Amino acid sequence: MVTRDQLLSAGLNADAIAYRLKVGRLHRVHRGVYAVGHLPPSPHARAMAAVLACGTGAMLSHRSAAALWRIAPRWQGAVDVIARGKHAHAGIKAHRSATLKPQDTTLHYGIPVTTPRRTLEDLKRILPSHSLTRAVNEARLRNLIRDDITPTRSVLEDEFLRFLDRHGLPRPEVNHRIAGYEVDAVWREQRLVVELDGYTTHRHAFEQDRERDAHLLTEGFAVLRLTHRRLTEQEQREADRLRALLAA
Repeated sequence: MVTRDQLLSAGLNADAIAYRLKVGRLHRVHRGVYAVGHLPPSPHARAMAAVLACGTGAMLSHRSAAALWRIAPRWQGAVDVIARGKHAHAGIKAHRSATLKPQDTTLHYGIPVTTPRRTLEDLKRILPSHSLTRAVNEARLRNLIRDDITPTRSVLEDEFLRFLDRHGLPRPEVNHRIAGYEVDAVWREQRLVVELDGYTTHRHAFEQDRERDAHLLTEGFAVLRLTHRRLTEQEQREADRLRALLAA
């Protein structure tokens, strides 16, 4: 999925976009949102297109978020999105919320979405009691709304949370946005970010990560980078270091 702004930033002008639409290299999914090569066949792709169509800060919500988290039996009807301002797109049901907090949002399969707990709160307003009970039970079955469970996106993130539990360290918010960047873990009160680095890092990603670290530092957030080796081979040292940073 790409937006018109992304295509323009890549050097395509309006005529070039129109030509690619004509010959089938691009397919219009929503106003200002295009699929590359073919129309999106999966509900995940359609969900991402809907979020992009509703602009910065938009995220999947309500029934569609429940389907993404698999606490609803299936995708159905228009795609639910919480968005800023008013939006009128075919196939999208836009919601507005004055109570949405940063901790109510995350990424799942790369799609901005309300957390399972916030999704259930939104469902309370639209579902009959028997359907809501079924959704809550399904969420609990999948361990999505226990107080000590935070959705993760990688084995390394799972290992990091287990590492925290073993050493009695508080759990952070996982996969949230801070100062315009998505970070792996953040303790907001302590102004501390942890980034988990995988086994391989390309040079371009290396440079981007250092730029992000510098920006977060100017916003008052210290950044600690951890690898799988340091978590497993130097576990006690890293636990002591993290405990000291959280206590500072």
